[in-house]
Amino acid sequence: MSSDAPITFLTQDAYDRLAAELERLSTVGREEIAKRIEAAREEGDLKENGGYHAAKDEQGKQEARIRTLTALLKDATVSEAPEASGTVEPGTVVTAIVAGGEEVFLLGNREIAVDSELDVYSEASPLGAAILGLSEGDKTSYTAPNGRSIEVEVVKVETYTGQ
Repeated sequence: MSSDAPITFLTQDAYDRLAAELERLSTVGREEIAKRIEAAREEGDLKENGGYHAAKDEQGKQEARIRTLTALLKDATVSEAPEASGTVEPGTVVTAIVAGGEEVFLLGNREIAVDSELDVYSEASPLGAAILGLSEGDKTSYTAPNGRSIEVEVVKVETYTGQ
C-alpha cells in the first residue's frame, strides 16, 4: 500500500479471525483446490470440463482473498476500539443525519463488524472521508459518486462495543 493510504483499524478479535482464515486458505485451502483441479484434469478434455473450470475459478477467487487478507493484516493497526471522545475516528460508531435521514454506522473496515447488524463505512469512502475528524454537532457535505452533494450532520460518536 502507498504511504498515503488510510490505516486500517482492526480489533484483536477481527485480526485473529482474519489471520486464521489466511492461514487456512494458504495451506489446507490451496491443497484442496489443487487436488480438485488435478482430479478434474484426469477426466480428460479441459475445453469442456465444467469441474475443471469451476475449480480454476474458485482458485482465482481464493488467491484474490489471500492477497486481500495479506495486505489488510500487514497494514492494520490492531487495538481495542478507541474510547469515544466525541470526535469521529476509525473504530467509532457514528450517528449522523445523512441526506435528511438518521444513520448509525461503524467507521472502519467491514471485517471488524462481521457479526454485527451495523452498517460499516470505510474511512476512505466519500462519507467516511468527509466526517473523519469531525465532532458531535459538526456539519459538512460530500460529493456522492453520482455527483450529488450530500449534507451530513454528526449527531453522536460512541465507542464500538462489538455489537
